[in-house]
Amino acid sequence: MEARLNGAPNPDVTAAIQHLYKAIHAGGVDPRLLSLVHLRISQINGCSPCVHASVEGARKAGESDERLHNVVAWRETPFYTEAERAGLALAEASTRVQDGAPGVTDEIWEAAAEHFNEAQLGAIVLEGALTNFFNRINRAVREQAGKTW
Repeated sequence: MEARLNGAPNPDVTAAIQHLYKAIHAGGVDPRLLSLVHLRISQINGCSPCVHASVEGARKAGESDERLHNVVAWRETPFYTEAERAGLALAEASTRVQDGAPGVTDEIWEAAAEHFNEAQLGAIVLEGALTNFFNRINRAVREQAGKTW
């Protein structure tokens, strides 16, 4: 499958995305958890370039192969903390609205709020939103894993 766009990125869009990343990382969430959130959402959306990029980024942040391989089944494995589980549940719930799921229920939000402060919750939600944004763009233009980044 050939990519549909091959031009240079718009510098205004690039600058805006850099500001969003700065805001996400200023939220105080462990970068490894943000990588897991990015990976899990990209798996749900079937976005191969984001799966590829998030695995590479997570490894650079010190994430283990065991946890990376098992994030697809994080509920059934012993490899994640309760805080990470709450963050992954929040990310999944905000993504699965496309499937007709109820979205982020009070129960999911409250579970996450037990582990994260307001800035951290905002960072996780923003990471999820930005990941969904990239997933949809990549799917629309048929970007392939490892081709450009």
